[in-house]
Formats: sequence, C-alpha cells, structure tokens
Amino acid sequence: MGKLDVHNIKGEKVSEMELAAGIFELPVKKHILHQVVLAQLAKKRSGTASTKGRSQVRGGGKKPYRQKGTGRARAGTLSSPVMRGGGVVFGPSPRSFALKCPKKIRRQALKMALASKYEEKSLVVLDGFDLGKISTKRFLEVMKDLKANNALIITDAPNESLELSARNVPKIKVLRAEGLNVYDILKFKHLLLLEPTIKQIEERLLR
Repeated sequence: MGKLDVHNIKGEKVSEMELAAGIFELPVKKHILHQVVLAQLAKKRSGTASTKGRSQVRGGGKKPYRQKGTGRARAGTLSSPVMRGGGVVFGPSPRSFALKCPKKIRRQALKMALASKYEEKSLVVLDGFDLGKISTKRFLEVMKDLKANNALIITDAPNESLELSARNVPKIKVLRAEGLNVYDILKFKHLLLLEPTIKQIEERLLR
C-alpha cells in the first residue's frame, strides 16, 4: 500500500494515510482511458437534429401542373426534394450517439485515472474544506496556499459554502464522490480529495 500526506486547507501536513494498492498503484493503460473518455463524451451528445423526408412533408398529393405543354420538367408532387419546401434528401434524424462500454472497463479506467494522478504527484488529500461562509475571495486564498489553480475537488457530502464559492472560478470544479468520473479526473491538473472520500472510493471500486 502507498502512503500519502494529509494536509489542511493551509497546505500544512497534519497526518498520513494509506492508499489501496489495487487502485492507486495500478498500471495505467492509455487505450482503456481513451475508450471510456470517448464513451463519456459521445453520451453527452444530444442527437436531436431532425429533418423531414419527402414522405413526411405535408401536402404534395396533387400534381402541381400539367404533364405537357409548359416547357418545364415534369413533376408529380410538391414534396419532391427539388421543390421549394419539399423533403430533405438523406437529412439527419434523432439518434443516440452513445457507445457501449462494459462496466468492468469503466471501473478499471476510473482506477487508472486515479492511479495516474497519484503517479504524477497531482493527488492531494485534505482533512477538510471548511470555508465557514460563502466567499470566493477566501476560496482563492485557500487554492493559492494549496498551489492548485487547476483542480477537481471531490467532497464526501454536500458542502454549500465550498460549492457556491467555487462555482464561478475558472479551471475549478467541485464534485461529490458519487459523481467521480474518468473525464473530469483527466481534464484537471490536480485532484483534491477530502479524506472521507478515500474510503467511499475504495468501497466503490474494490467491491
């Protein structure tokens, strides 16, 4: 098992804790991380673009003009794609962009994403994050002390003062432990975990 220092919000070391080797010391395989991130981003796509084909356009039952004698090309319906207001040829229709990704692969990728932060020494464990009140100025001071201006902060329970203080700060995101995901871990340079979240993560990934 690996060991990691636990700091307070002033950046001072207050204790040490052991990390599960089955998560934080796992070999990182980039192709697995890529597969899961791709699936996450694909699932976010709305896929709501829609057009009407010639069979869906209203009207078009009557022949627009006579077959011969007009000098124009013959036409049988106004819903034809060559007519103004007619159907669209091979247009988009609502669809799901979601990619299938096995549960085992998703779980493995989450472990590897955490392991990559531990390996890069970008993982910081805090004993707590109590700002006392909603204050973006105070939050920025804390992040300066922790030397983390691009960070994902994971909390174990709702923390209104932290969530509201950080919501308008660029390159900072606050998530609860149950929302931890591969894309967000890799997107931010630092990963800040509150001490109680370690146990929650280990219970989730080692069961």
